[in-house]
Amino acid sequence: MKDAAQTRILAIALAIATLAACVLAAINFKSEGGFDVPTDGIWWVESTGGLKAERVPPGSPGERAGVRSGDVLVAVDDHPTERLAPFVREIFHRGIWANATYSILRPMPHASDLKDAPRLDIQVILEPTDRSINQGLRFIALVYLCIGIYVLFRRWTAPKSTHFYVFCLVSFVMYSFKYTTELDLFDTIIYWGNIAAVAIQPALFLHFAVSFVGDLKETGAGRLRRRLLSVALYVPGILLIGLQLWAQHFWSATEILRHRLDQISVGYLALYYVIAAVVFRYRYRRAESALERQQLKWLTRGTLLAVTPFTLLYVIPYLSDWTVPSLLTKLAGLSLVFLPLTFSWAIVRYRLMDVDLIFKRGVTYTLATAAIVGVYFGLVALTAEIVHTRAPFLGTWGLLAAIMITGLVFDPLKRAIHAWVDRIFDQKRVDYRETLVEFGRGLNSQTDLRALLDSIVERLPQTLLVTRVAVFLATEGDPRTGERHFELAASHGLTNIGAADLAALDVRFLDFDRPGANNHIFLENPQQVLRLSETQRHSASRLDLNYYLPCRAANREDSGTRTVAVIGLGRTGEGDFLSSEDMRLLESLASYIGIAIQNAQLYQKLEQKITDFERLKDFNENIVESINIGIFAVDLDDRIESWNTQMEVMFARSRAEALRQPISALFPSDFVSRFNSVREEQGTHTLYKFRLELPSGETRIANIAIAPLVTRNFVTIGRIILVDDITDRIQLEAQLTQSEKLSSIGLLAAGVAHEVNTPLAVISSYAQMLTKHMRDDARLAPVLEKITQQTFRASEIVNGLLSFSRTSGSEFTSVDLNDLLRDTLVLLEHPMKTAQIHVETNLDPQLPRIHGNRGKLQQVILNLILNARDAMHGSPAATLRIATFAGAGRVLVRIQDSGSGIEREHLHRIYDPFFTTKTKPAEGGHKGTGLGLAVSYGIIQEHAGKIHVESEVGVGTAFQLEFPASEARPLTPAAHASGQQETERKTLHV
Repeated sequence: MKDAAQTRILAIALAIATLAACVLAAINFKSEGGFDVPTDGIWWVESTGGLKAERVPPGSPGERAGVRSGDVLVAVDDHPTERLAPFVREIFHRGIWANATYSILRPMPHASDLKDAPRLDIQVILEPTDRSINQGLRFIALVYLCIGIYVLFRRWTAPKSTHFYVFCLVSFVMYSFKYTTELDLFDTIIYWGNIAAVAIQPALFLHFAVSFVGDLKETGAGRLRRRLLSVALYVPGILLIGLQLWAQHFWSATEILRHRLDQISVGYLALYYVIAAVVFRYRYRRAESALERQQLKWLTRGTLLAVTPFTLLYVIPYLSDWTVPSLLTKLAGLSLVFLPLTFSWAIVRYRLMDVDLIFKRGVTYTLATAAIVGVYFGLVALTAEIVHTRAPFLGTWGLLAAIMITGLVFDPLKRAIHAWVDRIFDQKRVDYRETLVEFGRGLNSQTDLRALLDSIVERLPQTLLVTRVAVFLATEGDPRTGERHFELAASHGLTNIGAADLAALDVRFLDFDRPGANNHIFLENPQQVLRLSETQRHSASRLDLNYYLPCRAANREDSGTRTVAVIGLGRTGEGDFLSSEDMRLLESLASYIGIAIQNAQLYQKLEQKITDFERLKDFNENIVESINIGIFAVDLDDRIESWNTQMEVMFARSRAEALRQPISALFPSDFVSRFNSVREEQGTHTLYKFRLELPSGETRIANIAIAPLVTRNFVTIGRIILVDDITDRIQLEAQLTQSEKLSSIGLLAAGVAHEVNTPLAVISSYAQMLTKHMRDDARLAPVLEKITQQTFRASEIVNGLLSFSRTSGSEFTSVDLNDLLRDTLVLLEHPMKTAQIHVETNLDPQLPRIHGNRGKLQQVILNLILNARDAMHGSPAATLRIATFAGAGRVLVRIQDSGSGIEREHLHRIYDPFFTTKTKPAEGGHKGTGLGLAVSYGIIQEHAGKIHVESEVGVGTAFQLEFPASEARPLTPAAHASGQQETERKTLHV
């Protein structure tokens, strides 16, 4: 409780002191800007007879007016000035840029008094006091204050944090409080505040150097001695404040005394800084811990960087009254800015403030500035020499040219020195970074995403010396919420995360696309990130990564950028954090990595799309090739661009031969003329039943559709033509028409048969009756017998027609093939005699019956006999042999002709629908439709039978039908009717 109260009191006191210092500094800055102090640049000292010129600096207003050291000022504009106070009132009364008349007594050489000294009136222009260095010092003051506040809030509990803040606050007062000589109460507060700060600030710094690191390890007498030493460090500063108070009583020598006191203060400041640098160096050499050595190394370098130019270019010249260019003096004073940076780093115990980077850049700018100053003055001197000796007309232009050349030289010189300093201090790291930059430039050449990620997690540990690297890839956003996730895609050094843990990682804190997101995330302690949720904090602890950088790339949707991946990095092998230079390099590299990852992802998607496109293209081509329609496309110049397989078959032209050929080279002129007549019209045009002459000389009938070929934007890029060959379809339609006619004829024949049977029965009856009565008439009896026989023959023909035309459906009955063959031959007796064909039959009388449909079987026999008749047309000694025989449960029918035969290459196609070799009708025959054998083959298959063919060109063809034999079956109604017909026929014979 007591410690908490002390902490609150201390915090309140520091806050009040800070607020008061800031308010006073702001008022002081404003009052200084509104109050100009006139000066002649001369050091006046009160002496006998007036004010003696102790020093007349070169280039000062007094020196330009002609005042010399040793001159005695007695009056200004006839106003006596025997003391400093009246002189100060007079020059302040006239103000800056006023012309004051100095009454001067110039002592004669070797004269001991001023009795014989001549009196001179010299016109002196009073100029404003040069206070430009104060603005640079105020900048240093702001740096001290900002760093102190940052470290105090960042590391309040760190050792020396309060000491550091007090040091920064005192330094702020020392560099920002500037006495304006207004001599009022506020100006007095500013004056003494600055004196107190100058006295305390060096002691605070040396106190830190003495107590750094080792004070916590000492106990007892050692700690007591260290405390006494720490108190003793502040004694010179306290004495300096007392000396300033004592000097206020000696106004008769104020100017020279004030200068001497300022010299003591500057010497005291430089001495303490040098001692602190020596202490840091001593402690660095004796440090045992690697971390302590690293901290002390940069503390030593930072202190030397600040103290060396300050001591050499400011303190020593100031103490010895040497003249040094004001530019170098100002730069030497500004070099003290490195002290707060090194001090802050020591407080936080790691490179929170990038001291190594600042150190190297400080060296760079210091050396570059020194080189430029040398070049500048060299050019100025050279220009002055040329102006005075050889080219006096140059004048001011020569000086301007020198300034411009100096400005142009600074930047490349700075870069060269920066590279040189980098290589001196950290050659290995520079080489690694150059390798990393080259690696970043070459990333875009890698198109394999897996190889790209592996190379990233392999190179970064080598170049930045970090132990843990991970790459998280962004997944596609949820289409409902748009929320994107990140998944661990590649890693190095993440030994505590297995494959099973990947799904449990919650890295939603890597959303760099949200409004207000930073350029990177820094987690000082991944195990204790209180601002994250429980699951995210657990994931951050498992990953143990300190830096997360977004890899962004262009977003095609909104012309902005989006995060495509996140790179996570841990500390170095020595436990250090990355410097800001490393982070800037990584941020630049992250943009290259983001573009490379996006390119690899796009390339991967492109490959997938190419694969899908090729698959879709093949699929579409397969569809086009599988369609039994000829399809081809032409461009706007009527050149063929596509040609499917059906077109290849139809025109006997391969795709390679047809592509890029003009349409007129492959198609007949009548088609080209019809095509040209519709090609400029919109919509689809169809040429119905167009007679297309093929290159083979064959003429086919086709429906040809011509349609425009358009893109998705409805831009016509050609024509697509579909050629549907309907020749076979027309033939089928004709066959179907003929079948309908035959069906009608069959019905008509059945009707005629029934009508004819009645008069035939009457004629037969009366003829038989007359025969009985006139049996003894030798002249009429033979005639009546012939009439009776012819009536029986007519009856058989009518009954055969009736049996063939009878529609029995698909009903299967017991069939006697011998009877079926005889009935069929009766029907074909006249056509066979007309064709002069001799029919030989060899029917097995013991032939078993088969189970089948009589009508369909008779159709098969009829088709085979008619085909045989057509094949033997014009053949001498034409013979048709029909035989039946049985064997092994099978019934066989053989029909053999002596015709022209079938060519061997056609044998495998004779059962195909519409295939025929009879293109012209034979005499007494008919033109083939190609359906007879196809229908016969189907009927044989329906009866579980087989059909075999043997043929030899010029010899003849034999068809053999094979059916399974059936057991004896009772007669069906159809068989009973057949028996009745047989009885009737026998009756007619009676």
